[in-house]
Amino acid sequence: MMEINLLGREFKGLLGWHQARMTLLAQFVLALIKVRTVNLTQVAQAFAGSAKTDCNYKRLQRFLRAIPPNRDLFAKTRTRLFCPEETWVLSMDRTNWKLGITHINFLVLAVVRNDVAIPILWSLLPKQGNSNTQERQRMMDHFIRLFGVERITYLTADREFRGRKWLRYLRHKNIPFCLRIPNNTKVLNKHANRAMTVSRLFSLRHGECMAIKKPREIWGTEVYLACVRSSMGRVVVISSDKPEQAIERYGRRWGIETLFGCVKTRGFDLEATHLRDPERLSMLFFVVTLTFGMCFKTGLWQHQRKSIGIKKHGRRAKSIFRTGLDVLREILLDLPSNVARFFHAFRVLSCT
Repeated sequence: MMEINLLGREFKGLLGWHQARMTLLAQFVLALIKVRTVNLTQVAQAFAGSAKTDCNYKRLQRFLRAIPPNRDLFAKTRTRLFCPEETWVLSMDRTNWKLGITHINFLVLAVVRNDVAIPILWSLLPKQGNSNTQERQRMMDHFIRLFGVERITYLTADREFRGRKWLRYLRHKNIPFCLRIPNNTKVLNKHANRAMTVSRLFSLRHGECMAIKKPREIWGTEVYLACVRSSMGRVVVISSDKPEQAIERYGRRWGIETLFGCVKTRGFDLEATHLRDPERLSMLFFVVTLTFGMCFKTGLWQHQRKSIGIKKHGRRAKSIFRTGLDVLREILLDLPSNVARFFHAFRVLSCT
C-alpha cells in the first residue's frame, strides 16, 4: 500500500480532493499501468489490498459517476506535472470510435513535447464527424482564459481545421498557426488574375519542399504557403509567419496522433470502455491521459539516463512512452523486489 499512499498524497497536492478519492485515483492509475486496459473488471482485479473484485468494481463506477469533470483544474494539473516550458506548441485534433449505435467523438487540444502530445483540454462532441468553428473557438477561448495567448508558440492542426471564420478568429486572437489545407483549395495565381488549385503552385519531386515568401490570400486571410511532396503526395501548409519553417512546424502535429495511439491500441485500449455518458467518459479520459503522462515522464527520465537505441530506419527502437510504461509495469508487478526503483521513479513523477 506504500505506493498508493505516496501517489495519493501527490495527487492531493494537485487536485485537492479528499483522501478517499485520492486513494482511489492512485489505485486506478497503478492498476491501469499493470493491466493496460480500461476494462473496469480487469482494472478492479489489479487493485492492491484485500477487497473483493466486485467491491473494487463498484468503487470505480462511483468514482467515474460522482465527480463532475473540473476542466480548469484538470488543465492546470497537466501543465504543472508535464509541461514545464514557458511557451507551448499546441495541436488540435479529434479521436473517435463507435460503441453500438453511439458515436464517441473527442475534440482535444494538447501541448506537444518531445514528439508526443499532452492533452490539456478536451470535450465530447454530441455528434459524429468533424468539429465546427464554434466548437474550436470555445476550446481556444477556454485555453486563453486559463493561460493567456502569450503562452502559445503556435497552433498546428490537420485539414479538418480550416475555413474563413476559423482563420479570421485565429488572426483576431493573435494566435500564430501552422495548418494543413486541402490540395484543391482555390488561390489566385501570382498575377492575381486567375484562380487555381493551391497544389499547382508547387512543382516538386518526391522529398522536395518549397515555401512561397510572399503571402497569398486564402479564405479572405493573408497567409504564407509551403509544400512538401511525400509518400502522401503534396502536403500544403499555411502559416501566419515564418514560411521557411512551416513544414517542420507542421510536422510536430503528429505528436497528437502518437497520443491517440498510446491511449488506444498501443497503451490502454481506451476503445474497450463500455461507457457512453459524456461526463463519465471525460473522467475516464482524464485518468487514462494522466497515466499516459506519467509513463511518458518516466520514459523521458530513462532516455536521459540511457539513450534509447536507434534502428536502421532512423527511429527509436522503443518509444519514450512505451519505455516508461514498461519500466513502471516491471516495478509494480514485482514491487517487493523493486522498492528502490519505485522511489526513484516516484521522485521523477513528483512535482514537489
